[in-house]
Amino acid sequence: MLRNQLLASAFLLALSSTARADADSLTDNLGPRELAVGESMRAQAVGSLSTVLNPAGLALNNQLVFDASYGYRNQDRASIAAVSACDSTTPIAGCFYYHYLSAQPELTGMDDKRRYHEGGFTAAKRLSAQLLLGTNTRFYDYNSNLMGEKDVRGYAVDAGLIFEATPGVRLAGVGYNLIGTDAAQYPRGVATGLSLRPGQGALGLSMDALWNLELADGEKTGRYGGGAEYFLQSGQGTAGYPLRAGGVYDAQSDGGYLTFGVGYANAKMGLDIGGRKQVSGEGDEFIIQAGLHLIGPTPQQQ
Repeated sequence: MLRNQLLASAFLLALSSTARADADSLTDNLGPRELAVGESMRAQAVGSLSTVLNPAGLALNNQLVFDASYGYRNQDRASIAAVSACDSTTPIAGCFYYHYLSAQPELTGMDDKRRYHEGGFTAAKRLSAQLLLGTNTRFYDYNSNLMGEKDVRGYAVDAGLIFEATPGVRLAGVGYNLIGTDAAQYPRGVATGLSLRPGQGALGLSMDALWNLELADGEKTGRYGGGAEYFLQSGQGTAGYPLRAGGVYDAQSDGGYLTFGVGYANAKMGLDIGGRKQVSGEGDEFIIQAGLHLIGPTPQQQ
């Protein structure tokens, strides 16, 4: 009897440890745009993308932007929300943001719940015509009643850079949770990214790779993604419809995913929808995200 109870406890612990990949700062907070192109915009992470993918991207443009998004993930009935306000019109670009997740994974047949609040500040500076540097500092409050997970409050710091080899070629490197509170939900990680926009035209291509540095010995790591975005212009103005598609492979779970998205954008606002569907490996994950992007006046317009 005791042996069976110990085996059951070990089994449930293994389940909850596996599920932790669905609730860490490396994968949970993606918005609709980056989700749709295979999670691969670290070399062009403007606006709210900088708070999740690469803080250096905040200094890529000259805009005041407000973003809000909401997503739902079927596998653990997760609701994911985010809001941000970013200003890159100043000498040092800055962004305030807030992320929220509430999930109910069915791991033990009981009332399993997982929730976190996260707020932070992103800052970036263009150091030269080709090099940009940024940092992100987050403060979080994470609560879970899953076996093997602990409630934790703390902070973490990311750092990233972008190198613009040419106007249409960018390279990125990012380190996540480099310093801060020791928490399994916020593991240290590193990522690289490449973006290509031939001739600065309507077609953009991107490829990224992400590695979790705190997995147990013997566990595979690596999350590889890539995608394309094509801006279908409407009429003679700046308005149009971004069409996005891509794919992701996760080495730890041996899972493959297809990603997709569509949107509408003009000089003042944008609407985006993005999704990710698991097509191989264990599980049947599907996530859908929708976002609103508002662009404020630049100093020249005021």
